[in-house]
Amino acid sequence: MNPFNEIIVKIVQLMPKKLVWKFSKKYIAGETLQDAVSLVKNLNSIGILATIDVLGEAVTNKSEAIESKVEASKVIDKIIIENLNANLSIKPTQMGLSIDSDFAYEQISELVGKLVKVNNFLRLDMEDSPYTTLTIDLLKKLREKYNQDSVGIVIQSYLKRSLGDVKELNKINTNYRLCKGIYVEPSEIAYKEKDIIRNNYLTLLEEMIKSGNYVGIATHDEYLIDEAYKLIDKYKLGEDKFEFQMLLGVREDLRDKILKDGYKIRIYVPYGVHWYKYSIRRLKENPAIAGYIFKNLFSFK
Repeated sequence: MNPFNEIIVKIVQLMPKKLVWKFSKKYIAGETLQDAVSLVKNLNSIGILATIDVLGEAVTNKSEAIESKVEASKVIDKIIIENLNANLSIKPTQMGLSIDSDFAYEQISELVGKLVKVNNFLRLDMEDSPYTTLTIDLLKKLREKYNQDSVGIVIQSYLKRSLGDVKELNKINTNYRLCKGIYVEPSEIAYKEKDIIRNNYLTLLEEMIKSGNYVGIATHDEYLIDEAYKLIDKYKLGEDKFEFQMLLGVREDLRDKILKDGYKIRIYVPYGVHWYKYSIRRLKENPAIAGYIFKNLFSFK
């Protein structure tokens, strides 16, 4: 993180949470499920897809994990009742992966089973490196029961292991979301140089495309979007093989351009009472958010 971002993050962490919310609300649907539903309806009305995420990560006991599953199940109910063009993203540690992997599998399998009944989909978010192998193993186990159209995973291009993971996961026809990665990882396992991360992103994307798997191209990087367009043309991909994905409130100009160019675009819509930690992490990794805060520090409306 550059010095400017570090200063902004330190300033924000000293602010009252109510003030931080003024900066964060651009990137978060709200604290309630109904907030997320309303926002997704607005996105759907202009032709944009969504994936809904209940904010929160590692739980400390099974009771908390069950509560997280119940809330995720309510999201599914709302998607069905409100006829939303949306799917569900979950963090495996939120479902108990750091406590008991078999327990987490049962929790997540219940959610996937519910989605399968309505031809919908669950995305396993990728968290920090202690959970990479566990999450991949979880996907493989779920794929023994459910198909590619029911459950998928996230691959991070800054991890040095990712190409090997993709080659292995291609064997089971995996549905991917490809992103750069946001967690702070040691240089032994993660690339640090911007150009290397970009190049690896494109290597991974082409590997996924060549294998015939579905890819969610998740980036706000104009260079990567332009290069993805070239790969789409090169391999003559139909719309049943890919979509673009972006975070709520980030680079809406690019979002609109992708939509205008005739491609599917899905927006990650987070909500929940645990918005503060998410906001700080996004601020640390996204200079655009830091700039937005800087410009608005003394100009609230």
